[in-house]
Amino acid sequence: MIDTSQPGHDVVHLDGGTFTMGSDDHYPEEAPKHPVTVAAFSIDRHPVTNRQFAAFVEKTGYRTVAQRPLDPKDFPGLSRAQLVPGSMVFTPTSGPVDLRHLSQWWEWKPGASWARPEGLPSTVADRGDHPVVHVCHEDAQAYAAWVGARLPTEAEWEFAARGGLDGAVFTWGDEARPGGRVMANSWDGLDFPWRSTGESGYERTSPVGSFPANGFGLHDMAGNVWEWTEDWWSARHPDAAASACCVPRDPRGGSVEDSFDPAQPQFRMPRKVIKGGSHLCADTYCLRYRPAARRPQMIDTGMSHVGFRCAWSRPSDEEQT
Repeated sequence: MIDTSQPGHDVVHLDGGTFTMGSDDHYPEEAPKHPVTVAAFSIDRHPVTNRQFAAFVEKTGYRTVAQRPLDPKDFPGLSRAQLVPGSMVFTPTSGPVDLRHLSQWWEWKPGASWARPEGLPSTVADRGDHPVVHVCHEDAQAYAAWVGARLPTEAEWEFAARGGLDGAVFTWGDEARPGGRVMANSWDGLDFPWRSTGESGYERTSPVGSFPANGFGLHDMAGNVWEWTEDWWSARHPDAAASACCVPRDPRGGSVEDSFDPAQPQFRMPRKVIKGGSHLCADTYCLRYRPAARRPQMIDTGMSHVGFRCAWSRPSDEEQT
């Protein structure tokens, strides 16, 4: 059993400021880089853990989307035997595969949920300090509301991840492994998705805080698990403001309608931005354990490499006086 008596949050208070958001040097959805200003806010030092989420479940009786029975009306092609709760779990392949088809390493597993990350009979009993996973956007919002918080905006999240290193490639600087040191829980080696070298010491999630903090004292802003934000997905960032007077302040991303996947019109499910990369980010496939990196995630879909952390609005020094 996980000890749920201490679900408290270790929070870092940030004064906000102006920074360069995005990147022109990696994936197209990260461009263009542009200045953005965020107001003062607070954010969790690390992702919400299984121990913290278990306290929420124990106190409220909450059931995540992955734990709820499927509605036959939503899945007309499935038999009743197939209408069981579950989630998507990373499953290594037996050898090299075509990296264009991610269905080869993602498997729907009945029974998989935050409490059973790899499906039956896995458990989080010995993973209380690991990030909670298999939480969809609704689940993350419910937990955040319970602790009097919210999810960070994409701009807040990236500002926090950069740790004061404006324009740097990684949360710690421009070199992936400074001095040969492993700085984040990402995929080790070149053989994704079938063989990891295990250099980081982990092949799935790691206990929060296992790797160095960034300049703001925040852990796991790179790798370990992707993290939900509150912004709707947009295919690119807006162009940079023409002058300093017009720099966006606390921008809120795209619109619900624009967030749908045009490549899959049959799935009318809006998408939110997730940030930070995960333990599955391989340099040869998904170099996204960087602060500028961003991906869309359908709001009803939790996976074994997606978690979240909480944020709080707070008045700036000027507003307090």
